[in-house]
Amino acid sequence: MEDTLNENIAARLDTLQKNIGYRADVCSSGGVVDDFPSRMKDGFVCFGIGLIVCHEGEFEFTLSGRSYKAAAGETVFMPEGMVFSATRRSPDLRVSILIYRTEPIRDVIGTMVQSVNLYARMSPDMPCVWRTGCEDDIAGYISLIGTREPSAAEFFAASERKLLLLSLTYRLCDVFSRRYLSGSSANARRTEIFLKLIHLIGRHYMTERGVAFYADKLCLSPKYLSELSKTVCGYTVQELVFKAITRKAMGMLDSTNKTVAEIADKFNFPNPSSFGTFFRKQTGMSPQKYRERI
Repeated sequence: MEDTLNENIAARLDTLQKNIGYRADVCSSGGVVDDFPSRMKDGFVCFGIGLIVCHEGEFEFTLSGRSYKAAAGETVFMPEGMVFSATRRSPDLRVSILIYRTEPIRDVIGTMVQSVNLYARMSPDMPCVWRTGCEDDIAGYISLIGTREPSAAEFFAASERKLLLLSLTYRLCDVFSRRYLSGSSANARRTEIFLKLIHLIGRHYMTERGVAFYADKLCLSPKYLSELSKTVCGYTVQELVFKAITRKAMGMLDSTNKTVAEIADKFNFPNPSSFGTFFRKQTGMSPQKYRERI
C-alpha cells in the first residue's frame, strides 16, 4: 500500500515537472506531495497564479531574491512574473501545489480576474505567506483539478475543470479581499474602491463604456478613478471595460452561432463594421478570423 502511494506521488511530481517545463495552462500536484519538482528547486518564473498549501512540516524558499519560510497550516502565494525557488524542506513535508493561468477561463471569469491579480500589483510589503483559514478548501480544489489535462473530446471533464478553476479563483478573490481590506491604510482604501469598480464593470459593461458612469456611481472624479485603477492593476477604467467586452465577445464567437452583426448589436455598437474595428484593435484579428481559427 505504501509503495503504491509513493509511486503515485512520484508520478504526480513527474507530471508537475513536465507541465511546468511546458508552461502548461494548469500545473497541479493533483493532491498532497512530499517534495518539489526539480524545476521549482532550480528556480522558475511563475507564469500564472501560484499556490502552495503546506499541510505538514516546513520549507524555505526565495521569491525574486528574498528569503521566506512556510510551515504547516500556511499558504504561499507566488505572484505572476516572480522567480520562485524552493531551497530547503523538512523530512516530513506535505504540500499541495498549483500554478494556473486565468486566460483559458476568461469567458467565464469576467472582470473578477482583476481581483485575483491584485496580489502581484500591490505593495511589496504585503506577505506572500499567511494562514488564510481556507487551506483545506484550497487543497481540495487542487486535488479535484488533478494532474491530467482533459482532451477536447472530453467535454464534461474539460468543463468540470474549468468550473473548478473558476470556483477556486472566486475563493482566492475572497481571501485576497479580506486580507487587503483588513487595514485602514491608503492601500486598503484604494483596493476597496477598485473592487467596487470591477463589480460595477461586471454588471454594466454591456451598456456603459464611459469612465464618467462608473466615477459617478463611486462618487469620484473620472480622472481620479482612472488614475487609481491604473495604479492598482495597470489598466485604466476604459481599458478594463474594453477587456470585459472583448472577453465576452470572444466567448460568444467561440460558443454561439450568433452572427457578427448580432453580437455587435448585443454590445450596442452602431454597426458590425465599428464592432469589427474595435475587436481587431483589441485582439489583432477580425471577428471572422477569430471564429475561423477554431
